[in-house]
Amino acid sequence: MNWLTLSITLFLVMDPFGNVPVLMGMLDEVSPKRRRIIILRESLIALGLLLLFLVAGPKLMNLLGLEQPSLSVAGGVVLFLIALRMLFPSKGGVMGEDKIGGEPLIVPIATPLIAGPSAIATVILIHGTSENWFVEGLIGVGLAWALGTSVLLFAATILRLLGRRLMVAAERLTGLLLTVIAVQMILGGIKVFLAGL
Repeated sequence: MNWLTLSITLFLVMDPFGNVPVLMGMLDEVSPKRRRIIILRESLIALGLLLLFLVAGPKLMNLLGLEQPSLSVAGGVVLFLIALRMLFPSKGGVMGEDKIGGEPLIVPIATPLIAGPSAIATVILIHGTSENWFVEGLIGVGLAWALGTSVLLFAATILRLLGRRLMVAAERLTGLLLTVIAVQMILGGIKVFLAGL
């Protein structure tokens, strides 16, 4: 996995266009100026989480006795479930019924909305697929984060310009792409596991 593949996969996993209606619903009672501050703060927290797992993820896996194939399969399963919810939405949205009163902090915007389990698993997976994982990871995470944050910062404008119908269509398309990526992650993990037997 190179920086471009990581960046595209992460951008799709973070699903900023699909998160626009969810985010606007969570922040509908917040003033537009404060809304941008909250989005930027939560995006920076999500970036910190992703970079933490980029650097310390494999060490944490070793500490817990986890191997790369299990992470690939688990990340693929979680991603597959999220993709299914995007393709066949439920009442509570992609992340379920997690409405919190007041101003959100870390949960649910920074995680799991932006830096969810699949994004974290995707970031950790670069260790096994690239020799220059740190630089590739930094570029990939940084680019995906910058694009995703840009979309979220202009969420109200995007929703107004594109309309809810086009946003729903974009989310379904993203869900379809994520389903394929999830299956590939699962198959990759199984392949590595079988090769090690």
